[in-house]
Amino acid sequence: MQAQIQALLAGGAGGREERREGGVEVAKPQIFDGTSTKVGGFISACKLYIRMRMRGESVEGQVQWMLSYIQGGSADVWKENIMEELESGEVEYESAEEFLMSLRKEFGGGEEESVKAAELRKLDQGGRTMEEFVQEFKRAARGSGYEGRPLMEEFKRGMNGGIRRKLMESENPPTSIEQWYRRATALDQNWRESRREEERLQGKRESRGGAPK
Repeated sequence: MQAQIQALLAGGAGGREERREGGVEVAKPQIFDGTSTKVGGFISACKLYIRMRMRGESVEGQVQWMLSYIQGGSADVWKENIMEELESGEVEYESAEEFLMSLRKEFGGGEEESVKAAELRKLDQGGRTMEEFVQEFKRAARGSGYEGRPLMEEFKRGMNGGIRRKLMESENPPTSIEQWYRRATALDQNWRESRREEERLQGKRESRGGAPK
């Protein structure tokens, strides 16, 4: 298996973009050395590459390909153990996702989760549109350990107060995080459109008032 992994890695350096038919470029993952803060990015890159380039590959082939990008640091010992378990039949992954879950469990630990949770608690909409805030909130929420009501409470805390109050005082307040995302975005868009229209009308009134009689 070691020879297979080395051959896979020799096929291209981590991070290099490859062009598939149709002109779509897909970046390979960077080498992962076991650093907990990098595990999320490595997993995302692997998932994307497999989805775009390796759908027809067997699970064994996908796992071997991912192992080829796990090198150095604390990851070496874990990798060697996994390779031995695979060769002996002691472990068998039913999907690439299962392998990546074991990787996250081993290297994500509580450190990455605590970093993501701290980032989530610091988020504030400020002057951004709700759409921009929702996208950043979703990114920070992934891997933070927040879900359900605690996740909704953090979202409500971070959004601007005016929109939060309107939704909470509405006849049917949102009951899920997806409803909060959707309805908050719609309210924010309506408010911004109304504001632009008012500024346009105000400009017309001022223009008429300043015109010579």
